[in-house]
Amino acid sequence: MKLYRLKRTQSLPVSQSEAFEFFANPQNLRSVTPPSLRLTFLSDPPPELFAGATLDYRISLYGLPVHWRTIIDLWDPPTRFVDIQAHGPYASWRHTHIFEPDGERRTTMRDVVEFSMPLWPLGELVYGPLVRPMLDRIFDFRASELERLLGTASDKHA
Repeated sequence: MKLYRLKRTQSLPVSQSEAFEFFANPQNLRSVTPPSLRLTFLSDPPPELFAGATLDYRISLYGLPVHWRTIIDLWDPPTRFVDIQAHGPYASWRHTHIFEPDGERRTTMRDVVEFSMPLWPLGELVYGPLVRPMLDRIFDFRASELERLLGTASDKHA
């Protein structure tokens, strides 16, 4: 089974702690998720994330409802956190969020997503034509919403 890696870097015009706090609030997940995914929490998320926190939500992929359960695997404020998929559309999904200070009021945010496709080897066939472009659209939307919400300057692909 092949492990794919998606990397993104974005400059945020807020301090490291402010950037981390934005992502620590699970309600902000809605504001940086494309409306077409129709993200709906299946249970009330905690007011703030922590190691071991679980988020249960439903998204729509190609018009089909998909249950996704995320667990916060590592919580290291204000420098990084890792969420993993416990249940969802991928065979595996590990998303590392890294926040590095870049001056007094700027933060470089790095995302590293390592994942593998389900239904090996059939899942591999849809990665190039369907999955990678969809992930690029999702992360492009997230970058533009962060620009709108926080006034960021982004470096699209790292």
